[in-house]
Amino acid sequence: MGKILLKIHKSYRWVVAVCDEDIFGRKLVDGKRVIDVSGEFFNGKEMNNKEVATEIIRCNREDATFNLVGENSVRIAKELGIIKNEGIVSIDGVPFALVLL
Repeated sequence: MGKILLKIHKSYRWVVAVCDEDIFGRKLVDGKRVIDVSGEFFNGKEMNNKEVATEIIRCNREDATFNLVGENSVRIAKELGIIKNEGIVSIDGVPFALVLL
C-alpha cells in the first residue's frame, strides 16, 4: 500500500483532506465532475495506513467533514464505517467520497 496525504483544515468545523499520494498533483475530470487534487488543500502530511486510520477516528470525534480521494484513502474510511458504498463515486476512474456529518 502506498502512502497517503492527510491535511486538517481547522475552522469552526474541521475539514479533513485525505488523498492517496499517487493521486496528488492530478486534476480528475469526468464530464461535469471535476476535482483538482494538485493544490494546497490536499497537500498534507505523508502517513501510512495505520496513521491515517488513527487520524480519521480522532477527527471524526471532533465532528469533522472529510474529502477522500483514491483507492486506499476511501477504503480506510469505508473500513472505519465513515462511508458506505453508496457514498462513493468515481471521477476519472478514481474513487472519491465527501462526508458531511
